[in-house]
Amino acid sequence: MKKINPTIKKFYGYHLSTKSYTGKVALSTLKNASRNKVIEIGGRKYHIKGCAGQGGFAQVYKAFVNSDPNDVVALKIQKPAFPWEFYMYRQLDMRITGRERSSYGLAQRIHLYADCSILICDYLAHGTLQDVINRYAVQGKPMEEVLCIYYTIEMLHMVETLHDVGLIHGDFKPDNLLIRYARDDLTEEGFLDRSGPWCDQGLCLVDWGRGIVLDLFPDDIVFKGDCGTSGFRCIEMQEDKPWKFQVDAYGLCVVVHMMLHNCYMEIAKEESSDGGYMYLPKQRFKRTLNLLVESNSYWNVALWKNFFTKMLNQYPGNDDRRLLQELKKSFQDYISSDPKMIKTLRELLAKQRTSMCCA
Repeated sequence: MKKINPTIKKFYGYHLSTKSYTGKVALSTLKNASRNKVIEIGGRKYHIKGCAGQGGFAQVYKAFVNSDPNDVVALKIQKPAFPWEFYMYRQLDMRITGRERSSYGLAQRIHLYADCSILICDYLAHGTLQDVINRYAVQGKPMEEVLCIYYTIEMLHMVETLHDVGLIHGDFKPDNLLIRYARDDLTEEGFLDRSGPWCDQGLCLVDWGRGIVLDLFPDDIVFKGDCGTSGFRCIEMQEDKPWKFQVDAYGLCVVVHMMLHNCYMEIAKEESSDGGYMYLPKQRFKRTLNLLVESNSYWNVALWKNFFTKMLNQYPGNDDRRLLQELKKSFQDYISSDPKMIKTLRELLAKQRTSMCCA
C-alpha cells in the first residue's frame, strides 16, 4: 500500500478522512435490519433497499442515491478500511477501455474513514452466474450445453483481456460474475465478434479485493500462498507450488464444471500415456441426451475434455493468450457449425432473463 499511496490519492473519487464514520445511522446496525434506512456519505443520502451480499469483512447493500429509484448503486462497507479494491478498479479504467470495460465492474468513488471504507459501485440488477447455476440445481438438471459454451466463451475472453493488460483477479468464482443483458433483442449476427446487442450481453466480473497488478512486481514474479477458498484453490496452491495466472484459470475451470455438473470440481491425478501424470476432473462427462437442439444429439465430450486437459495441465505460467484464444475458438467454431445453436442460445437467454426476473 505504501507503494501505491501517492498514486491512489490522485484518482477521481478518492475521499479520505482521518476520523471514524459519524453518520446518524451507525453502520453496524445495517447488518440486522438495513432495509429503508438512510445513511449519509460525502454529502449524499443513500436509501438502503436491502443487502446484496456479504462476506467475512464486508457487506454490500443496494441503495438509491438521494432516494431516486433511477439512481441505484451498490455500497460495499468494509472493516477495517480497504482502499486496494478501489485502486484495482482505477487500474481497470486505465488499462481496459471501450466496449470491454463494462465486463469488469465500475467503481464511482470510495470514502475512507479511520474505522471503515465505503466503496460505491454501479449496481447490476440481474443476479449472478451462481444464481443461474442454483436455479438449474433446484430443478435437478444441468445447464443446457449451448448455454455452458456461451458462458465459457465469455469467461475465456474476459480472462484473456485481463491477463493481457497485466492484471489478475485472484477470486474467480460464480458469485463474482454478475449477469448482463442486452438492451435490444439478440440476433444471429454479431455473435462471434461480440458486436451489436451481443456487446451488452454477458458477464461482469466484480469483487477485486484479491486482485494483483503485475506492474508492481519484477517481470519474473511468481506467487506462493493459498487463497483459502474451498473448491477454488488451484493445483499449485494444493501442492504448495508457485502460481501466477493459474489462479484465475483454475477458478474458470471450476465455474465451467459447476455449470455442467451442478457441483464443485474435484480433480484426480492420473497416469498419462507418456509415463507422466495429468490432472482431470473426477466427475466424468455423461453422454446424456442434449435437449438444447431439436435433435437427438449428445454433448460434445471431446470439446470439454480438450478444455479441461489443457487448462489443468498445459497452462503457461507467463503468456497465456495463445491457449485462451485457441480454446475460445474451439467453442466458437462448434457453436457456429450449426445455425440452430445460436437460435437456441438466444431463446435460452431470453428464458433465463424472464425466469430470473420473476424469481
